[in-house]
Amino acid sequence: MKYENTLAHALQLDKEDPLSEIRQKFHIPKDSSGNEWLYFTGNSLGLQPKQTQHYIQQELDDWAKLGVEGHFEAQNPWLSYHEFLTDKMAKIVGAKPLEVVVMNTLTTNLHLLMVSFYKPSIKKYKIVIESDAFPSDRYAVQSQLEFHGFNIEEGLIEWKPRTGEELLRIEDLEEIVEKQGDEIALLLIGGVNYYTGQYLDIKRIAEIGHTKECMVGIDLAHGAGNIQPNLHESGVDFAAWCTYKYLNAGPGSLSGLFVHEKHAYNKELPRFAGWWNHNKETRFNMRQPFDVMPGAEGWQLSNPPILSMAAIRSSLDLFDAIGMDALREKSEKLTGYFEYLINEIDTDRIRIITPTNSKERGCQLSIQVKNADKTLHEQLMKHHIVTDWREPDVIRCAPVPMYTSFEDVFKMVEILKSLV
Repeated sequence: MKYENTLAHALQLDKEDPLSEIRQKFHIPKDSSGNEWLYFTGNSLGLQPKQTQHYIQQELDDWAKLGVEGHFEAQNPWLSYHEFLTDKMAKIVGAKPLEVVVMNTLTTNLHLLMVSFYKPSIKKYKIVIESDAFPSDRYAVQSQLEFHGFNIEEGLIEWKPRTGEELLRIEDLEEIVEKQGDEIALLLIGGVNYYTGQYLDIKRIAEIGHTKECMVGIDLAHGAGNIQPNLHESGVDFAAWCTYKYLNAGPGSLSGLFVHEKHAYNKELPRFAGWWNHNKETRFNMRQPFDVMPGAEGWQLSNPPILSMAAIRSSLDLFDAIGMDALREKSEKLTGYFEYLINEIDTDRIRIITPTNSKERGCQLSIQVKNADKTLHEQLMKHHIVTDWREPDVIRCAPVPMYTSFEDVFKMVEILKSLV
């Protein structure tokens, strides 16, 4: 659409925005004078929905009144509490309810999934990751290689951007798999790259990996609640994501996990076991042989933390009321406006390294500032603009459609322009 570089235009866009009132449902950080910060780090920690306190308080009240009986008698019985989250989480990532569960934390879930889906042999044992994968993913796959007795340098294959480029090309992954696929056991790829914000073609990645009978897993830490990955349709074998970024569920909150339906009833898959992935009908008989549940629930281990799940439930109820289609529509418009304003700055110091195609990115823009250091980030903070600095010279900014306004974007770019 046609944008204008004026505050009046930003205010008009906010007036026309059907989701503008959603912002009022969130706590926006404020300075000492009560002025709202310009918050652009929902890609690191989402803001708190105002209703979250009520959701958590309900469980605290039931715990106080009922004690252990809250597992059965609470307003939202704890024994099956994770089931309150399943359908709504499945909608967000484009999965069937059978394929999704909320449990543990992200890297823990990736390890548990690799127990099942990284099954190396002497010949077929290598793992492919993107070269600038989030460090936790790199550490996880390196430790898996070592655990199985393989050399990291030989076993880890990096999908790299071409010389002089920041973004990955799918044809380069095709070449890697075509040449080395007989030795590759697993592709573990970030669906949205944390550094560049590039949204990769998840379905194509799955197709490429499966041509050589490689398992394919996706880390959606920067994707869930941001883009629409359509996991079931994509055909990936598994995925995991956190809930504290775009899903606004609070610091360190639980992770989501996806296992494709094609694996749902395979009881022969190796996995670690605990009483919470045992058949729920006989779980409390205590002396039964292990009987794994079908679907994603079959990867649970322990009695889940209800207070964290209450915060997730609060956020998912907001997502369900709005819908991912509407959020993506606003996200593309909001991020497009942000991109337009950045490109309007009359300087050769600034370059956006995130894809210009709105279908190849979420709401994050990674802004490279030539000859800058973290001082620039600190100057932005002094103006109460919260961004995320990544060495050596990139500011990651996420105008999250739930609570970022077009006015926020305009003001942020005006201050950035004054600083550079």
